[in-house]
Amino acid sequence: MAQAVAQAIAARETLVVEAGTGVGKTFAYLVPALLSGGRTLISTATKSLQDQLFMRDLPRLLDTFALPLRAALLKGRGSYLCLHRMQQARHSAELPDRRAVAQLARIERWALQTRTGDFSEIDGLDERSPIIPVVSSTRDNCLGTECPSYRDCHVVRARREAMEADLVVVNHHLFFADMVLRDSGVAELLPSVEVAIFDEAHQLPEAGLNFLGRMLGSAALFDFARDALAEGLSQARGLQEWQEVAAGVERAARALRLACAGGRELRGMLKLRWNECAGQAEFEAALTQSAQALEQAIDALAAVMESSPDLHRLHERAAELYQLALLFARPADPGAVRWVDVGVHQVRLVESPLDVREAMQEQLQGTPKAWIFTSATLGEDEQLGWFTEQTGLGDSRTLRVGSPFDYASHARLYVPRHFPKPSEPDHGESVGLLGARLAARLGGRTFILTTTLRQLQTVSEVLRQRFDEGGHRIEVLVQGTAPKRQLLQQFVQQPASVLVGSASFWEGIDVPGEALQCVLIDKLPFPPPNDPLVEARVQRLEAEGRNAFTEYFIAEAAIALKQGAGRLIRTETDRGLLVVCDPRLAASHYGRRLRDALPPMTQVADEAGAQAWLAELAASHSD
Repeated sequence: MAQAVAQAIAARETLVVEAGTGVGKTFAYLVPALLSGGRTLISTATKSLQDQLFMRDLPRLLDTFALPLRAALLKGRGSYLCLHRMQQARHSAELPDRRAVAQLARIERWALQTRTGDFSEIDGLDERSPIIPVVSSTRDNCLGTECPSYRDCHVVRARREAMEADLVVVNHHLFFADMVLRDSGVAELLPSVEVAIFDEAHQLPEAGLNFLGRMLGSAALFDFARDALAEGLSQARGLQEWQEVAAGVERAARALRLACAGGRELRGMLKLRWNECAGQAEFEAALTQSAQALEQAIDALAAVMESSPDLHRLHERAAELYQLALLFARPADPGAVRWVDVGVHQVRLVESPLDVREAMQEQLQGTPKAWIFTSATLGEDEQLGWFTEQTGLGDSRTLRVGSPFDYASHARLYVPRHFPKPSEPDHGESVGLLGARLAARLGGRTFILTTTLRQLQTVSEVLRQRFDEGGHRIEVLVQGTAPKRQLLQQFVQQPASVLVGSASFWEGIDVPGEALQCVLIDKLPFPPPNDPLVEARVQRLEAEGRNAFTEYFIAEAAIALKQGAGRLIRTETDRGLLVVCDPRLAASHYGRRLRDALPPMTQVADEAGAQAWLAELAASHSD
């Protein structure tokens, strides 16, 4: 892999590499990139992977090769403290509770000593903490050069250091956000880069769609109304009816959510087809009401915006939201798909392209450079078609590097043949019962990955009941009951536990050693056929005369299955059992194709064989 990366860098070519678990892909792309001497941009999937690369892997290699290169870390503006907003928060009455007040005091003490302003420096501060949006800036509320704290701005400093560095580490969201908004500094950086590397590249398409689409949400309307009221009363009190302006926008946001909910009983977020709302009188009226409320806000702010940078920026925000309200009142752009996400408290109107092909091609046609895309899961064929087709990289050079791990000796695959089908009503309960039996034999050390949140609840309830009845002291940890990082920490520290998780636990989780020795997947992870984006992609394939089930559904399921199975074996010495509770994997005509996508594990014929393997693993546990 390192050789292929070096060749791509030398020839300024595009290379797509699938590197199995344990290959050491990070060093395989870092070493040739560092030794090439060319200016390099590396993009990872998450902020935690950014930190790992920048704090651990890069320093080791720079020391090893004694290279005098300057490296920089660049995140989105929401990852940095905004000094101006921290000052505003101190005098604001909008902090939600006492805990937020205490967190603000802690951040103020840290602000006196930090050089970077990166919130990740604060131990124990959850990135979902409600205090972070209060003391960080967004593109909407940043004042730019008119900010009184501009000279000391942490975001400006981070971007300046990135522009001066030989190697910059960013993340996929930042890359696409800048492609669309030109707001993060990557746009200025990219033309001067000679090597662009994307790690965990399988997440690129989804990250891109999040930014290439357009969205009007009730959360954005409420945020605007709150800021307009606060700044209006603070800086232009008595000059406009600020409470009336804010209340009008809030009423419109509530009306929009109610019109989309349409009397449905909601628990989580529900995704609706666009035609389930568009054309309905109540929905059209709510969109009109939103546009009118925003127009009133534009007029009110236009009269006072020259008196303050904050009010000027609010005027721009109102205009942007107004244009979005007009956009969703018109038919969708050709080649785009629309849908509505509606929940108990919020609604989002979304228009998205079907994939990121055009956006990626636009980037690749810019200044010539080497483009490297790599991940452990990019496809199930030698051409890595799952990834290259939706990113428009079909003409690129591809390489597949298999894992060096001995899966045949160290891992077993069990597919229960006589098991309820996923469509049958007792499937969820059966998954929980089987999971309880296997986890009891192993003494915990088990992940159960579900494809839906509803199944997550069913399985966790069955597990608790069976462990209580059997007298097993095994704790059931469930996604959503605590932050993800905290659940994983608890799972590792307490081996007598089962962790039940859905989408966010299928990838990016690294639990090596004896702490995790059984991964159970409830069913084959096919995309939901009634999802508007899935429907639009299927229609496009069928219009091209292609088989959507073979080319799309099975390909997507194979990638997701590989991701979930990849949680099991993380090092050369790991051993474990993978269970897929879906008889279609054994009996269907496409089952062979999905089994071939998995690592070459030795199959066991029945539950007795699975239990025997787990008993062998349990017997070897260290004290």
